[in-house]
Order: sequence, then C-alpha cells, then structure tokens
Amino acid sequence: MALENSVFPSRPDSLALPVEEKEEGEEVEVATEATASTGVFNLSEELGHVVTTETIPSPPTSAKVNRSFQEKMAEQEAKANQRRKKTQGMEKERGRFGWARARRKRQRYVEKNGRCNVQHGNMRETYRYLTDIFTTLVDLNWRCSLFVFVMAYAVTWLFFGAIWYLIAYCRGDLDHLGDETWTPCVNNVNSFISAFLFSIETETTIGYGHRVITDQCPVGTMLLLLQAILGSMVNAFMVGCMFVKISQPNKRAETLVFSKHAVISRRDDKLCLMFRVGDLRSSHIVGANMRAKLIKSKQTQEGEFIPLNQTDISVGFETGDDRLFLVSPLVISHEMDAHSPFWDMSQAQLEKEDFEIVVILEGMVEATGMTCQARSSYCAEEVLWGHRFSPMMSLAEGFFDVDYGAFHHTFEVDTPSCSARDLSLAAARLDAHLYWSISSRLDEEPTLASQATKQSDGGSANSKGGAPTFTVGEMTDIQEQSGPGELNGSVATDQSESEA
Repeated sequence: MALENSVFPSRPDSLALPVEEKEEGEEVEVATEATASTGVFNLSEELGHVVTTETIPSPPTSAKVNRSFQEKMAEQEAKANQRRKKTQGMEKERGRFGWARARRKRQRYVEKNGRCNVQHGNMRETYRYLTDIFTTLVDLNWRCSLFVFVMAYAVTWLFFGAIWYLIAYCRGDLDHLGDETWTPCVNNVNSFISAFLFSIETETTIGYGHRVITDQCPVGTMLLLLQAILGSMVNAFMVGCMFVKISQPNKRAETLVFSKHAVISRRDDKLCLMFRVGDLRSSHIVGANMRAKLIKSKQTQEGEFIPLNQTDISVGFETGDDRLFLVSPLVISHEMDAHSPFWDMSQAQLEKEDFEIVVILEGMVEATGMTCQARSSYCAEEVLWGHRFSPMMSLAEGFFDVDYGAFHHTFEVDTPSCSARDLSLAAARLDAHLYWSISSRLDEEPTLASQATKQSDGGSANSKGGAPTFTVGEMTDIQEQSGPGELNGSVATDQSESEA
C-alpha cells in the first residue's frame, strides 16, 4: 500500500467515472479517454490494486475525440433496448433437454375476420356438387361466377347459331342466294355470322326485322320454340344466381365488429370472461343471438385423442342473456363457474394454455330479411387477465353518444390471479367461518341467560333470608315497578321494601 500511494498519490479523475453494469456473463468495463495518452488502467479484482502499463500514445481519431461519455452510454442503452425487444418479441420455452426454443405460433381455426381456416382435400365424390348446381354456382368466387355467366350465354348463342346455319346449308338456301323464286328457311341468312346474329336476336327477343323465319320451314319453327324456351331458362337460372350472390349477407357481417382482445376480471365477485361486440350500421340486426365455442384438443380416459374438440361456452343461454338487442355495443360475459371449461384455469395456467375461443353472432338483416352470421376468435395470447373494457357511451343532449374510438380499449383492475375454483373455495371458507362464529355467539346467549336466571333465583332466596339481592344482566318485575332512581342501582334489601 505504501508503494501504491507513492506511485499514485492521488487517483486519476478518469477512474471516478461511473461504471456501467452489464448483464450476467459480461465483464465490467471502464473506458476512459485520459488513459489513451498516459497509460491503460486495468482493475484487477484478484489483486485488488491498480496496475499501469506504459503504451505508446496513438493519434486519436476525430470520431473518438468528439464522442462524449454520455453518447457512449446512450448507444449502449439503445443496444440493450434492442436486445430486450428481441427477447420479448420471441417467447421462449424449454425444450426436451432444457434448451431454449421459440414457441410455435398457434394455427387459428377461425381467423379474426371470420374466415374458417379449413381446406377439404382428397374428395372423391365430386359428383355431389353437380346435384346442387345452384348452390355450387353461388359459392363460386366472383371471377368464376362471371366466367360462367358469360360462357352460358355465349355457348347457347353459338350452339343455336350453328344449328340455324346447318339448316340453311342442308336445305340449299346458301346455293340460292340471288334467286328470288326460292323461299329460304330464314331470310337474309347467307353465312355463319348472319346465322349467329339471328340466334342472338331470337334468344334475346330483340327482333331487328331484317332476318326473319318463313312459314316454309317447319324444322325452323320447332327450333325457334326450343331456343325461346331454353333461352328463358338460361336467363332465369343465371340472373337468379347473380341476384342471390349479390344479395348475400356476407358483407353485412363486415360491419359487425368484435373486440381485439377478451378480458378476464371480477364481476359481482365472480370471475368472468368478457368480450365486446358492436354494430356499425344504423339498421339493426333483428333477433341477434350469441354463441361461443372452445376449440381445444383433448385426450379421453381411454386414450383417444380428439383434435380441435368443441365445447360450449355459456353466454347466458339459461337466463336468456344470449339474445341481444344490439343497438349499442354490448359486453358479452361468461361466468367461470363449476360448469365452465375455465373453472380450474388461473393466470399462470392461462399463459401456458393453447386454446381458441370462437364467438358467433347470428341474426336477421333488417333491410333484406336474410340471415347473417359474423364470426371471430380469440387465442390464449389474446385473453387479458385482470383487464376491463373502457366505457364508450356518454349522454349527450337528446341522445346517447357512442365513441367507437374506445371500442378496443381496456384498463387494468385488481383481479385475483387464482382460478375460479380457488376463489370459490376461499369464499366458502369465509362464509363458513362467519357462520360458525355467529352460531357460537347465539349459543352463548342462552347460556348467559340461564346463568342470570339462576343468579336471580338465588338472590331472591337470599333476600328472604335477609341478605341483599344482586341482579346482573336483566331486570326483574320488581325493577320494572320501581322508580327510575332504582333502575341503575339494581340493589334491594328487605328494609327498603318495608320502607316503601
């Protein structure tokens, strides 16, 4: 120590700079600018003293000179924040040998927009689609529907145009185009194009008057009737398909919105799973009905594995709360009772669970009278424990104002992290404790009353013998008949009775 003090009479100012604490596994570094010219200071934890090493000063670069200690700290803090964000963004879980691995994202059964994420493959009985051709055409996408619509008319026009041209060719009308004495089957049909135009005029009932069938062709008359009937059927079928496809209530479901998250908090001292639903249109959904399903794989007691098992989640079917009057946004609540699939689920278990909650809203569109269905889903990561939805309705002048900007907003509330079963057991223990404490008190009151009666009987016997009478806890008939000055004393003798 004497040598150190002689060599270093005072500690350099550079060592007084704060030292940044790194994470585990990283060494503590002390970076100073003054040591660049005098030497390199190394703090040795084993030796406990300072060791200097003379080095040749190197010409500092402009970047090192201009950078201050605060800038270095800010840069290191930014790197630490980026590392922390990467760690938080990728959820870690332990593998088979304890190694950290990224948690696999759950594949949704129903997307947030309501689309079912299921594809049917290896279907061999495709003929069943043709038995219900109308529904098959309606279920097609718009590109295929428009293609079928155009091809249905084009094929019939070409087909009957070819037949009209074949009739003209077989009768020899094309060989007597300039002969005025010849009566053709159809006037002014001299090529395939003219026959095709006559087919279009016949089927669409346009009738320009230039091309017309004559009475000398019975085959043409029969073909005209057949084309008129088939053309009407094609019109009815294709126009009906397009009308049903246009008037489908699928787009009506786009204005029925669900909250991004579901929440779990206490409501009336009971844990409840809640989500919010609203209607953006002024035309209402008539007879709205809400249902919910839990999608979770399970294994039976016999060892059978059931993938994507569906379990009903009660949202008020027994009490009628599932029938909604959806004029303003509503919070749908599921009570986590003994019949709930979340009866044993706690906050810690929720973070480990892998399930999906599918919510379904059904009702009739007020404008068209057609049934509409809106769907959404919530994975386990989208269920917030200890949150509650923010209020979004306020009373304005003459009406109720709904602020849809707060539709998805939630805020934290005090919620126990235990399961609904544990919460119910704790409440039952508390009720049992109160019951037994009250009953024990009630049992003690008759005992005290009997003791007081015995004491009063013994006091009366002593009063007959000339001893004073002491009454404790209740008044006797003598006290009720005595004056107000004797009520508090509760002491009477034979002499006072004789004087009275």
